[in-house]
Amino acid sequence: MSNHFIPPVVRTVILPRLAQAVMVALLVGVLTFILVRSLPGDMAYRIAAGRYGYDMVDTAAADAVRRELGLEQPALTALGSWLWDILRLDFGNSLISGAPVIKEIVHQFGATVELSLAAVLLSLLIGPPLGVLAGLRPGGWLDRVLLVVSSGLRSLPAFVLGLLLIILLAREFGWFPAAGHGSASNLALPALTLALGLAAVSARVARDAMLGVAQSPYYAFGRTKGLSERQVFARHGMRNVAVPIVTYLGVQFVYLIEGVVVVESLFAWPGIGHALVHAIFARDVPMIQGTALVMGLMFVVLNTGVDLACRWLDPRVARA
Repeated sequence: MSNHFIPPVVRTVILPRLAQAVMVALLVGVLTFILVRSLPGDMAYRIAAGRYGYDMVDTAAADAVRRELGLEQPALTALGSWLWDILRLDFGNSLISGAPVIKEIVHQFGATVELSLAAVLLSLLIGPPLGVLAGLRPGGWLDRVLLVVSSGLRSLPAFVLGLLLIILLAREFGWFPAAGHGSASNLALPALTLALGLAAVSARVARDAMLGVAQSPYYAFGRTKGLSERQVFARHGMRNVAVPIVTYLGVQFVYLIEGVVVVESLFAWPGIGHALVHAIFARDVPMIQGTALVMGLMFVVLNTGVDLACRWLDPRVARA
């Protein structure tokens, strides 16, 4: 089919992202397989312990699991079999629970999406507004404070920030539960942990973008037309500031996906990050491969959304 019959958004955004998704699936599958096989310890013993408990496992139970799952077959044969299953959209069954991996992931993915959306929305409510205010008054007290706070938050690992919030907001003040799932109050601390790390970056991006827009000729021309500061920002500033913020979201999604694994485990949030950690300890290979693959593809989907949003905010991108 000629390129003239393919919409530009499909040709420049959708098709390249589909190709990227295929490459991500292959790389994640191969690397996950190699890393799991390289972990120390007897895989059959770990799987048997996950099924029956460490106190009930002996050499005979481990050997039975090894024969049942074919763990003695050559690595290349096992890898080829798994890749063939992925092409058929068959993720297999969990080696611990016996349930289909895709069913387990679908159940856990909703909790991860809920946490991720809450974190992103909360970060956008915190970071960009403060960054815009700081960019309108560079060198002011807010600009200086924001630089110190954002640098400090960004340097803290997610688990350290999460522990600090648990100590302060859950233990000392008792405002939120320290862990769990099932109510809005349980969502507050894990979402805030992720949101503060995201907001630390988006605030600085928004500050620099607002400073550049405020010093531009078209922004100054808006003032000469007699528009108020609010009108100038609404007509000439908001969309131009939004473009770099949305663009940088693609980079922030790396932090988000990495943070989900740590934060879900810290707050006992039943998402795919939490499931991935438990699957690694139990050597549940199908669950490890399935959750890692979904997280990799989630990154591609999120970046596709960022590309589409940038095209809508800045039509010049679509014409490029």
